[in-house]
Amino acid sequence: MTAATVLLPQEPGPELAPTVEIVIPVFNEERDLEAGVRRLVAHLANGFPFAARVTIADNASTDGTWAVASRLASELPGVQALHLDRKGRGLALKHAWAASDATVVAYMDVDLSTDLAALLPLIAPLVSGHSDLAIGTRLARSARVARGAKRELISRCYNLVLHATLTTGFSDAQCGFKAVRADRARILLPLVRDDAWFFDTELLVLAERSGLRIHEVPVDWVDDPDSRVEIVPTALADLRGVLRLVRGIVRGTLPLAELRGAGRRTDRGLVQQALTFATIGAVSTAAYLLLFLLLRPSLGAQAANATSLALTAVANTAANRRFTFAVRGRRHAARHQAQGLLVFVASLALTSGALALLHGVHDPSRPVELAVLVAANLAATALRFLVLRGWVFRPRALSTPRSST
Repeated sequence: MTAATVLLPQEPGPELAPTVEIVIPVFNEERDLEAGVRRLVAHLANGFPFAARVTIADNASTDGTWAVASRLASELPGVQALHLDRKGRGLALKHAWAASDATVVAYMDVDLSTDLAALLPLIAPLVSGHSDLAIGTRLARSARVARGAKRELISRCYNLVLHATLTTGFSDAQCGFKAVRADRARILLPLVRDDAWFFDTELLVLAERSGLRIHEVPVDWVDDPDSRVEIVPTALADLRGVLRLVRGIVRGTLPLAELRGAGRRTDRGLVQQALTFATIGAVSTAAYLLLFLLLRPSLGAQAANATSLALTAVANTAANRRFTFAVRGRRHAARHQAQGLLVFVASLALTSGALALLHGVHDPSRPVELAVLVAANLAATALRFLVLRGWVFRPRALSTPRSST
């Protein structure tokens, strides 16, 4: 287990949860850390429209980085420091993002190679709900980039490999300038295996294949000649990560169906689900009544009711699974149908009971019989919605890693 130490400002006061938490992962950055953090804090204080917190995430530095981070957390408002006893940029981001109470979590490199003018365009689409993730891209035509030919070639080749092997749609996997809605991060983070530099790519591939919306922001970017990244080992590790994801997709071991369902379910509130369910319910009710009228003469009222309900219940469960609760793929489909049939039994009890009461009083006309069935079916539909939403298609919580202090 990775041990983590969090250092909050000495006098934080009654702080509300920020809209944005910006994490700066660092390893042996004692020389550049203070200048970068002070520059970022000044930018946030100079007209940035969202409440923001800066978290310095030190992943097992061996120099004076933690001492600098601790001092900045004690001196600067809205700055806190996190220390991990294991190295890994991805590991640092997992811990910081999982523990965040912000609406949007982001990260940027300590050298601030990306112009901070791109920070608001990165964050705004996530706060508004327009997008789920946002990334800076150095490969867009409108981006302005100053870096050596070797790094430029490696970056472009790497992204070409991603397009060719994983059919990715995003343009720049490893620009150190990204943000994600915190609710999406809580779904994705437990499924990202890499704790190092491939973390970015794996997060984006899982997000894209789960149907989340990725917004790209062209950035002005200046290469840091004193970067701590070891190019060749990092590139080889990234290629191994790509092969792992390709194998996972080919073998079907990536939890893509679960991700698609979880990601989309968080988009749908009660009102939207109820409207979709009502539309499907109206179609199902019409089909049910038509079947009842067709089967009634030969089977009798009770048998026609049971048969019509059973046939429409299977189609209704499948339609609600797909459209109301946005669950896709075959995973748990049989279980959902079995649970749906249990709900069908409750619906059958309501409608059959209504028919029994009606026929026990007098011999009703066909319009009266249909009217009673419609009323009973409406009650059964309301019950069905509550049970499907609260039991059958209730989102299963995906656990997030916890830090020990």
